[in-house]
Amino acid sequence: MDLNFTAEEQAFRQEVRQWVRENLPPDISHKVHHALRLTRDDMQRWAKILGKKGWLGWGWPKEFGGPGWNAVQRHLFEEECALAGAPRVVPFGPVMVAPVIMAFGTPEQQKRFLPGIASGEVWWSQGYSEPGAGSDLASLKTRAERRGDKYIVNGQKTWTTLGQYGEWIFCLVRTSTEGKPQTGISFLLIDMKSPGITVKPIVLLDGEPEVNEVFFDNVEVPVENLVGEENKGWTYAKYLLAHERTNIADVNRAKRELERLKRIAKAEGLWDDARFRDQIALLEVDIVALEMLVLRVLSAEKSGKQSLDIAGLLKIRGSEIQQRYTELMMLAGGPYAVPFIREAMDAGWQGDHALGGLWPGGAAHCAPLTAMYFNYRKTTIYGGSNEVQRNIVAQTVLGS
Repeated sequence: MDLNFTAEEQAFRQEVRQWVRENLPPDISHKVHHALRLTRDDMQRWAKILGKKGWLGWGWPKEFGGPGWNAVQRHLFEEECALAGAPRVVPFGPVMVAPVIMAFGTPEQQKRFLPGIASGEVWWSQGYSEPGAGSDLASLKTRAERRGDKYIVNGQKTWTTLGQYGEWIFCLVRTSTEGKPQTGISFLLIDMKSPGITVKPIVLLDGEPEVNEVFFDNVEVPVENLVGEENKGWTYAKYLLAHERTNIADVNRAKRELERLKRIAKAEGLWDDARFRDQIALLEVDIVALEMLVLRVLSAEKSGKQSLDIAGLLKIRGSEIQQRYTELMMLAGGPYAVPFIREAMDAGWQGDHALGGLWPGGAAHCAPLTAMYFNYRKTTIYGGSNEVQRNIVAQTVLGS
């Protein structure tokens, strides 16, 4: 196992770093480095810049319009983007549904859907979770009944991230009630402009409608939008979830946020506090350990060995680390992190304006801390709760 990068890989890193430095809009990187709210325009603007370069589908093979990078190159690209302050690419199109369409879709579906995903023009959403069907996804109840050349879809999806922006949504739907629950699920691609679709935002503790409920009332979906075979959707869902859980680990973002935590600790006078610095050191050790775990997987892939089946483990450790750095930032901000003013996320201030001047002395870097802390309570739940992931790891990795 070789965890060192070759000269060619280091040259590739420099190429990516230079391109990102020249093409990432400064206003967007400023927002990312200071945890200010990103608009739809911010996220899609960066996606289109990557798409024009041919890098939005950075994990795609050349035959589908991607750069054809290996696992190490993909990792280096993600790291350089994160450290430069690039927004995290909304994964539902290029990272999740695109690989499913490539692997199981028809040539017609590939020609129809992949170009819009690769360019960043089409915004995709994910229709998996339902009320009562989250980590236990196989119990989903959204029904798709085939009538001639159409499916009639009825039901509800929930926690649909950024669904208010969605133009298309990939959904797991129940097409059969016979046999095990997993055997009656199909994978549909649905135009969100279809009559009968209603999107209702869910405002979270941080004041943002990041997630949504999506209702389907007799929505007509052409049979040609079925991916793969009817009732085989569970196979495709597992294929997609492996991509999602690895993506959730997001070790590169953790490295960037670690540096922000250090800046906040220094600004708030806590850098000289040995106990607080110990906590930062412990966090940094865990981030390095997570990175080593990711690099072990990359090393196995590069050498042609069987890759470690540890997507669940990466999700567990990555999500816990994300929660810890938001907690430490809150501790560093102290009482100045407490006042929550949604407008401060955009305006970049807090200080004397907070609560009518009751909190003088607060710095701009404190403004987003409460919102980020609240928002990151989700990380150990979405993508399969960590409790469920631990059971999966025990069975598939430890064999117990």
